[in-house]
Amino acid sequence: MKHEIARTLRPGRRHGKNQRGIALLTTLLLLLLLMALSLAMVMSASSDMMINGYYRNFRGSFYAADSGLAIARQDMMNQVAAAIPATFNATTQPIPTGTDGTVQTYMNNTYGSSYQPTTGSGASANSWPGKYKITSATFTLAQCTVLGGTGTCQAPAGAVTGYQYIYNYALTAVGQSQGNQSVTVSDRGSVIVNANLVSASTTTSFAGWGMFIDQYTICDGSTLVPGTITGPVFTNGAWNFGTSGSYIFTDPVGSVNASAGFQFSGQCDQKNATSDKVGGTTIAPTFQGGFNRGQNPIPLPPNDFNQKRAVLDRMGSSNSPVTKQDLNNNVRNISKTPYPNSGASSGVYLPYSVDSHGNNPTFTGGGIYVEGDAQVKLTPSGTNGQTYTITQGGVVTTITITPGSTPGSGTTVIASGSNSLTINGVPAMQDPATNAVTGDGALLYVNGNITGLSGPGQGQAAINDYTALTITAANNITITGDILYKSAPVTLTQTTQNGQSVPADTLIPANNHQQALGIFTANGDIQLNNGQSNNNLEIDAAMATISQGGSGGLTNIGNQINTLNIVGGRIQNSIKNINTTTRNVFFDRRFGGSFGPPFFPSTTVTNGSISSTTPVITTQRVQWVNETAF
Repeated sequence: MKHEIARTLRPGRRHGKNQRGIALLTTLLLLLLLMALSLAMVMSASSDMMINGYYRNFRGSFYAADSGLAIARQDMMNQVAAAIPATFNATTQPIPTGTDGTVQTYMNNTYGSSYQPTTGSGASANSWPGKYKITSATFTLAQCTVLGGTGTCQAPAGAVTGYQYIYNYALTAVGQSQGNQSVTVSDRGSVIVNANLVSASTTTSFAGWGMFIDQYTICDGSTLVPGTITGPVFTNGAWNFGTSGSYIFTDPVGSVNASAGFQFSGQCDQKNATSDKVGGTTIAPTFQGGFNRGQNPIPLPPNDFNQKRAVLDRMGSSNSPVTKQDLNNNVRNISKTPYPNSGASSGVYLPYSVDSHGNNPTFTGGGIYVEGDAQVKLTPSGTNGQTYTITQGGVVTTITITPGSTPGSGTTVIASGSNSLTINGVPAMQDPATNAVTGDGALLYVNGNITGLSGPGQGQAAINDYTALTITAANNITITGDILYKSAPVTLTQTTQNGQSVPADTLIPANNHQQALGIFTANGDIQLNNGQSNNNLEIDAAMATISQGGSGGLTNIGNQINTLNIVGGRIQNSIKNINTTTRNVFFDRRFGGSFGPPFFPSTTVTNGSISSTTPVITTQRVQWVNETAF
C-alpha cells in the first residue's frame, strides 16, 4: 500500500516544476507594456506641445497683422484730420486738393519699409511679442460733396453748410510672432469726413469792401464800367458785364444771384458762369480771387442815427434819433450859445462844455455839427492837424484840430470873421463798455446837403497824417475836386522793385500813419461834379451811399470824367451813371479788420466757421480677408 501511494504522488511534483518561469515572463511583458505606454504618452505630449506652439505663433502673427491694420487705419484718419484747418469759411473747401496722395505716400513710407512692433512703451513686459508691416496702402478721394449749396468743392456756391469727403482705402498687412510663421490680412473700405459749418456773425465795417452794390438787377441794360477793382466785391443782386473794356478783380467777388449778366449788342445772357461768348465776342472778366455766386445777402444799416449821435457822445451807441433837446444839451456855437431848443436853419456847432462862469471850454464829443447846407474844404495843418473850412452863404467858419500826445488831448480852434475860440481837447472815440477814450477820430455831420466837398486843389493833400475822419450828410454830398491823403497808403500803379513785380494796391508800410477818410450818406447820393481842367478825379476815401430801403449811389452830375481813381471803396444802394471813361478802385487794404474810418456804417455778416476743431471722421469697412489659410 505504501508503495502505491508513493507512485501516485511523483507525477504531481514534476508538473509544478515546469511552471516556475511564467511569473517572470509575465512581469517582463507587463514592464514592456508599461514602457511602451510611457513612450507613447511622452511622444503624444511632445507632439501636442509642438502643434500648440505652432498654432500659437500662427495666431500671434494673425493678431499682429490685424493690429497693424487697425493702427494704420487710425493713422490715416489722423492724417486727414491734421489737414483740416482749425477754421475755414463757406467758400473754401477745408481739405486741400491732393491730400489723398499725401496721405498715401505717408502711409507707405511710414509703415512699409520695416516691421513695426505691436507693443508700445506702455505695454506689459509679459505682452506677447508681435510685429507687422503694411505691404500695400492706397488712399484715394472718391467723392466730395458741397452740403447745402451748389457747385464743386473747388468752386462752391450758394448757402454752403458743410463739406463731405469720401476716401476709399485698401490696406494689406503682414504679421509675425515668435516663430517664422507669417499671416497676411487685407482690409478695404471708406474714410468718411463730415466738416459741418455753423453760422458765425461778426460786425464788419462797410469800409471792408472795395465795392459793394446792394441793388443790381441782372440784365437791366447797364454794365459795370471797365477797369481794375481791388478789394472784396459784393452785391445783393447780380453783376452785369459788358464789352467796352476789360475787367480785373484782384480779390473775391460775390453775389446773391447765382447768375451773372453778360451784355452783348442787343442781347443779354444770364449765366451761372464766369464768362460768356456770342459769335466772335467774348466777355471774360479776370477773377483773381474767384467769383462766388449764390451767397447770403448782407444786411444794410437802417439810418445815420449813430453817426449823428457820435458827434455828441463820442460813441454813436444809440440807434435812436437825435432830438433838438439833445443838441441843446450838448453843442454850442462859437459864441458859446447852445443849439436853440426851437431849432436852427444854419450854423456850426461843437460839443463842448464851459464852467459856471462860461469859461474853460472843454471838448466833450466826437466831432462837428453843421446845420443846413454847406460847402466843406479839407486842408492839412502842421504835422498832424486838420483844418475844416465850412461855408454857408456868406459865412465862413474854420475849425482847426491839433491832436495832443494822448487820445482826446490837444486843442480845437473855431474861428469866423473876427471871432475865435480855443477849446481844450479834440474829437475822440470812446468805448461804450468802459467809457475809455480809445483814440482820436472826428465825425463831421452836415444836417443838409454838402454842396461842395474838396481838398485845396488838384494833386494837393487834403487829409493829414494821423487824421481819422468820417464826413456824413443827411442828404446829397457833391465832390468837386481831388480829396487826397497826404501820404498815399497803397500803390496806384504796377511797379518793379528788386526785379520783382509789385502790383497796384500794394500797401506802403512807411505811409501808414493811421489816416482814414470815410464819406457817408444814408438818404442821398454822392455826386461827382468835377471842376478840374484835365477831367481826372481822385478820391481817397471809403464812400458809402447806403441804408435799408435807400436808393443812393455814386453818380456824375457834371462833365464826363476821363479817369476816376478811388483809393478806398465804393459802397452804394444802386448802380448809377458815373459818366466816366475809366474807373479804378484801389482798395485801402488797411480797412476791413479793426481799422477804418471812425463811426463808419457797419453790418452784421453771417459767415461760415467750422463747428469743431475735430470734424466727424468715421470708417466704413466693406471687406476684411485673412489671406493665409491655416
